[in-house]
Amino acid sequence: MNRELKSLSSDLVRSVLESAPDAMIIFDAAGSVLFANRQVSALFGYKRAELVGQKVELLLPERFRGRHVEHRSGFGQSVRMRPMGAGLDLFARRRDGSEFPVEISLSPIEQGGNVMVAAAIRDVTDRARIESDMRIARTAADQANQSKGRFLATASHDLRQPLQTLSLLSGTLRRLVDDPQVREVLDEQDLALGTMSRLLNALLDISKLESGVVKPEIVHFDVADLLEELRLESAGVAASKGLVLCVESTNARACSDPTLVAQALKNLVSNAIKYTSRGHVQLRAISDGKRVKIEVSDTGRGIAAEHLPQIFEEFYQVGVGTNASRDGYGLGLSIVQRVAKLLKLGIEVQSNPGEGSTFTLELPAGKPAFTTAPRHVRARGTLPPRAGAARHLLLVEDDPGVRNATRMFLKGEGFRVSEAASLEEALQRLEENPDIQVIVSDYHLEGGRTGVEVIAAARQRVDPGIPAILVTGETAPLFGSLREQPHLLVASKPVEPDTLLQLIQSLVPG
Repeated sequence: MNRELKSLSSDLVRSVLESAPDAMIIFDAAGSVLFANRQVSALFGYKRAELVGQKVELLLPERFRGRHVEHRSGFGQSVRMRPMGAGLDLFARRRDGSEFPVEISLSPIEQGGNVMVAAAIRDVTDRARIESDMRIARTAADQANQSKGRFLATASHDLRQPLQTLSLLSGTLRRLVDDPQVREVLDEQDLALGTMSRLLNALLDISKLESGVVKPEIVHFDVADLLEELRLESAGVAASKGLVLCVESTNARACSDPTLVAQALKNLVSNAIKYTSRGHVQLRAISDGKRVKIEVSDTGRGIAAEHLPQIFEEFYQVGVGTNASRDGYGLGLSIVQRVAKLLKLGIEVQSNPGEGSTFTLELPAGKPAFTTAPRHVRARGTLPPRAGAARHLLLVEDDPGVRNATRMFLKGEGFRVSEAASLEEALQRLEENPDIQVIVSDYHLEGGRTGVEVIAAARQRVDPGIPAILVTGETAPLFGSLREQPHLLVASKPVEPDTLLQLIQSLVPG
């Protein structure tokens, strides 16, 4: 043992170095090893006598040795405690030539005017393996989510197609028959279709929210537009139960994802109508400049206090036993809670049995609009029919079953219907029929085209103001940017026949 180490190594220091859990070496400014503890021998396979006096580069792979000499010299000129190779993957070399990943910490030691370096070396093979496994797992999870996203997109479209067909055929048949027995059968059929549709929509919505494929698109928007869309979609259902759907006017603007907020509010409105037998359902927005509270109130049966903590759980329904007949499956409020969590919205509920309930979503307030132009309210429609023209529609749908069912229903309602299955056919029909007043287009079309492309091309080439209805099975926020377009409505499949008529009438009064 040389003179420098003798002056350094008291019994206490030696004991500490020998008992350290990491491999510890001490080398001088020239890089010669002065000391190695027992962990060095265990980790590298060298006897201590074989290392003392050797250059520290002996413990590095040959490809790194020349560069390490430069780094070692630099450390000698700027002495401070630090990790070695911060941000880099470091490797050491055993006596048998095998390499392994390491983590190295360097500490300066000044003794008698000389500078020495203490290096703590830790084998991180296990950690590196875990990190590699985690990267592989993350990649696999990302791929799985992408695959799940593609599946859900396909399922959202394909599973809703037959429901859309059945709903329209049922609506057409109802208008063709007067027999009370047949109408009773149709009533039961519509109930079954409605239940199937609600369950499918809820399951797909929950799957998308849980899979992570739904990415919020945060924008500033007029709350009034959102409430007006809800009124348009739900007023007919409320009226069929003898209820009044009240929507208070508001100038509030909010900052969130309007499509996801609408999805949550639709579930709240649907629940309010379902559990209210008389009176009204009311929507209103209250803003204090920082937050916007959107309330959905009803005069329904109400909820007892002991049930309130459970109402957002899947399949939980107040007063419905396990084997009882269900009007729905208790998934609507679960979707509301998931949307609120995704968007970081506040959600509150106040209810009294026999008096009704009020559900409140709390959103950040939005910035004022930059324009003072009148806001377009799509639900009321502002385009009058073209002079002297019959009610002529362009139906764009690549599924023959849905297309035929929609055509039969619309013709039964007195519309002239031109049909197209693709973007090219749609443009051709528009050029051949300048009296077409409105486009009703599916979102997914053949050849990977979309209804959005059809509407954009029609407005660019034929008529910049032609109103349109986009029908889609998607529940992800794919259409946030479309909400500000004039004379455009987005409807979710399956669209009930009466709702489709209301949408058309709102755009082109007849």
